[in-house]
Amino acid sequence: MNKSHDASSGIDDALIAEATAQLNQEIKVLDTWLAELGQASASDEESMAAYQSYMDMRASRCEMLSSLLNQTKSTKNAE
Repeated sequence: MNKSHDASSGIDDALIAEATAQLNQEIKVLDTWLAELGQASASDEESMAAYQSYMDMRASRCEMLSSLLNQTKSTKNAE
């Protein structure tokens, strides 16, 4: 069996690495946008709405990344 293939979940190690890198990059971009919006006036409703939306997106990406890493760890430990 190919070592880069995880038999228990059917997820290829390269795909996991790619997904992890993608999520990390998206989090980095969202952090940049949040920093820029954080400098906007609190009275600017459009900026505050965007800020909240980006915070929600960032939380979602962090949760996905955490789940992916936990799944990867538990799968590796089961081998």
